[in-house]
Amino acid sequence: MTDYLLLIAVAILCCLALYKLSDRMGIPVLLAFIFLGIAFGTDGILRIDFDNYALTEQVCSVALIFIIFYGGFGTRLAEARSIVGQATLLSTLGVVVTAGLTAWFCHGVLGFSWGEGWLAGAVLSATDAASVFSILRMKRLNLKYHTASLLEVESGSNDPIAYMLTMSCIGVILGTGGTTQILGLLASQLCIGGLAGFLFARGAGWLLKRVHLPSGFTMALVVAITILAYALPTWFGGNGYLSVYLLGIGLGNVDFVDKRALVHFFDGVTDLMQMAVFFALGLLAFPSRLPEVFIPALCIGLFITLAARPAMVFALMAPFRAPLRQCMLVSWAGLRGASSMVFMTMAMLAVDPTSDLFHMVFLVVLGSILFQGTLLPWIARHLDMIDAKEDVMKTFSDYSETTPVKFLGSILRADHPWCGCTLNHIQMPPCTIIALIQRGPEFIIPTGSTTLKADDRIVLCAKTTEDLEGVRFEEKKLEPGDKMVGKPLSELSMEKRRLVIMVQREDRTIIPKGSTVLAEGDVLVITVLDQDTLLE
Repeated sequence: MTDYLLLIAVAILCCLALYKLSDRMGIPVLLAFIFLGIAFGTDGILRIDFDNYALTEQVCSVALIFIIFYGGFGTRLAEARSIVGQATLLSTLGVVVTAGLTAWFCHGVLGFSWGEGWLAGAVLSATDAASVFSILRMKRLNLKYHTASLLEVESGSNDPIAYMLTMSCIGVILGTGGTTQILGLLASQLCIGGLAGFLFARGAGWLLKRVHLPSGFTMALVVAITILAYALPTWFGGNGYLSVYLLGIGLGNVDFVDKRALVHFFDGVTDLMQMAVFFALGLLAFPSRLPEVFIPALCIGLFITLAARPAMVFALMAPFRAPLRQCMLVSWAGLRGASSMVFMTMAMLAVDPTSDLFHMVFLVVLGSILFQGTLLPWIARHLDMIDAKEDVMKTFSDYSETTPVKFLGSILRADHPWCGCTLNHIQMPPCTIIALIQRGPEFIIPTGSTTLKADDRIVLCAKTTEDLEGVRFEEKKLEPGDKMVGKPLSELSMEKRRLVIMVQREDRTIIPKGSTVLAEGDVLVITVLDQDTLLE
């Protein structure tokens, strides 16, 4: 037990270190997680003997629940309404067409049996929502023609279809799935999973609007509902992944308390789940076997990227008169990722393919993340698909069209330079306005001709700044004998990256100036810039 906990802790710490390193080097972070798993694995540096497909499948299946939920939860339907038809067609019929073309290629060109060809096509037919979301957010790809919304809805909703196709292929290979059985399986998966997802979405949305819990309990509640939305329909033979996706769509598009915090919480959960999936799959892989399957894997990857997906995209988007460059970008953006590997692991437990499909799919996913993911921003720019008027963040459910603001209160002393001035003669800080003036018992809605007077209480409205990377806040209490005690701020020798922004003195809050003298017992609030974000 202790050995496993130690391994998990070290793996997470290494993943976090690689995250920072890959971000600076421009390497897809998911690729780093896979290579870390390989380094820990049987053929790697640490040589941990691990070939437990069952354990890997269980871990990855749980992780996929949250990855698929996030695919729905992160999509903003208000921005996606105009492309829902196209996205739905791509994520349903498009999955089947891609799988069918890939199966034909694997059978006709590479010599696979039809069953294994369809299995390879099924597990590789879905695009990866987490990878697409990550690239769109991190690279701020503001795409024309609502293409960002199209990619998000397609990649978020095609996993349940690919899962059903994979299960059908497994049934055919095992000889337990005739036409009637497969149609029955698909019907029960869609009907039970779809109904459960709809009911859970409506019920959970109603509950979160009316039951107000502390932030941490709200997160725990949503996690529990998500697990239940998967487990219950699966128990009755439905598609749990479809149910979870519909739950995510429902919750992501209703307003409730702590929703914004919940989005960022699931950002972190999804990142952790992807770490677990790609590390576990890297641990399970044998690099010594990769050269044997490199050529067929390369052929499959190139065929899907350059032939199967483009053919599917151009055919299905033709009725919508989609622009040529949009079709080209959507064709390239079919990234393969976690779901393909998880479905392949499920298949390996059920069937024993004659070809080493696991390592073939492993290589295809590696290539997709490395080349398609890395080149996607470059291709978007060269296809002239970047629109300065668009905001990709609008397509995510944590976007707010109302700019976040803060209200600050202050009392004007008689010696303040603003006293006696009209507002139109005052030089205000950027993005700041005086929203209200209290003068004695009266409240004044100010205009440009309003004159400020001594003892006016003014309320300033300013735009907030959120999620600043590389910036943090520290508190420091001045103990007896501290060198700062008794000195004005202007005489203190502080690093360029530090600034005292507030002094808490007993029950008083002081916004300091250079002449503010510090006293014993003061609590200083200090803004600190990380060294690599400091502009010298």
